[in-house]
Amino acid sequence: MSSREPPSLPALLRQWWFLPLLVLALCLRLHELTGSAIWGDESSSLFLARYAPLQLWQHAAHDVHPPLYFYLLHLWTGLFGEGVLSLRLLSALFGTLAVFLGGWLAWRITNRRAAWLAVLLLAVLPTAVRYSQEVRMYSLLGCWLLAATLALLYWLEAGRRRYLLAYALLMTAALYTHYFSLLGLLVHWLWLASLPHSPLRRRDWWLANLAIVVLFLPWLPGLLDLIRHMGVLVAGGDVGWEPPVDARSVPSMLWQWLAQSDGNELPWPLLVGVPLLVLATILLVLRSDRSRQRIGVLLVLYVGLPLLALYGVSFVSSVFVERYLTAFALGLPLLFALALDRLLEVRRALGAVALATLLGLQGLGLARAYETDPDEQFDGMVAYVNVHYRAGDRVVVDDILWYLAFRYYNGTGSEPLLYTAPAPDGSSGRPGRYGFGSLIDDRQHSFVDRLADLPQDDGRVWLVMSRYNDNEIPDVPASWRRVAQHAGGEVQALLFERVALRNAAR
Repeated sequence: MSSREPPSLPALLRQWWFLPLLVLALCLRLHELTGSAIWGDESSSLFLARYAPLQLWQHAAHDVHPPLYFYLLHLWTGLFGEGVLSLRLLSALFGTLAVFLGGWLAWRITNRRAAWLAVLLLAVLPTAVRYSQEVRMYSLLGCWLLAATLALLYWLEAGRRRYLLAYALLMTAALYTHYFSLLGLLVHWLWLASLPHSPLRRRDWWLANLAIVVLFLPWLPGLLDLIRHMGVLVAGGDVGWEPPVDARSVPSMLWQWLAQSDGNELPWPLLVGVPLLVLATILLVLRSDRSRQRIGVLLVLYVGLPLLALYGVSFVSSVFVERYLTAFALGLPLLFALALDRLLEVRRALGAVALATLLGLQGLGLARAYETDPDEQFDGMVAYVNVHYRAGDRVVVDDILWYLAFRYYNGTGSEPLLYTAPAPDGSSGRPGRYGFGSLIDDRQHSFVDRLADLPQDDGRVWLVMSRYNDNEIPDVPASWRRVAQHAGGEVQALLFERVALRNAAR
């Protein structure tokens, strides 16, 4: 498979293996697409997308992510509705498009066999499959960054300004999708700096980056305002909720990318197996890279720089989260493909073993990504509440993420309340207007600070809370009697009758 046609897109589309692998990628992203319930982050995407365009811009400026994905979701739901399948299908299509773009990039930079390996490994990459099944922006971000890298490569090869214009537009779209796109921009700068006769000296490159800055300026006031309120986001749990990083964090992240397991249950010799595999891949690719564009350097930077940068930042504020890095993990299959192609050329048996090992790890990761128990899903718990709800009942949810997800599945006809107990120092526990709190419009009537503050009638109360702290139910009055309980995933719904009020009514 080493001979090839000139590396054009039409030539790639004529390859007998390319379209079947894209179909495989799509099928893997559609499989079990509705198997798990919508969770808080996903429901927040929908509630943002429900706003009219101007309101969406204003609310997204208070969110922790820029607005472009939410605008696309707004258009998508207007056409296809808000069902779970429809919502997640958008991400699945973007995820498949990312495989297409990764294959196109691999076709440009290497031979036919390596390109085939790259598309195969991209199609089955577990972290990419997983985050192509969430109503979030991560698969879209992968598309922007891969397409921008491809446009940059075309510009270096052909020198035409139209490719640089495409690059500027694509990187701007990436920045309007996720702030960590800045890391992708840094990757490109460092890669170009490593090339002979560095393109950084060209005026067109500086003009393209100036265009990116100018195009991003309309969003800058919202970003600066968000930065000023970072303390509110931290206090509300919208950022900084991850545990601190340690020596296991980077190996665990690589395990998550490839096998959807953090590997923390493994002894050190096994835990470092995947990092050593990645390190060996990097060394082999860099050693054997003879390309004029130093493609090996590009791919190593694309995968390694964001990984290590977020790891370092996380010693100050923890942002070392798998989904934030998924767009950059898409470079790992390309790295593996270059190394495997070299191994299959010089040590065929070792290359075959390495490929089988990678596919085995990814197969295990896919199995874990698809693991769902229909009886342990959040939507099943809400369905129980919907069926047993009576007029006059009140629903109180004690976590804002569960509150948003409950609102998505709510069929009671009555809006739930968010339980916002005051902090130990007496300060308000209500979320501010930044982060998820910006999605609660009726702020006067959406909160309850103490369960005893609920209207004094004989209506029943549903308390939706963690199923793991049953002995720490917040300030339930002694006169309430629990009469039903139903769990779904990490959450349970507890039904209480207010016994004293019922007796008084008699």
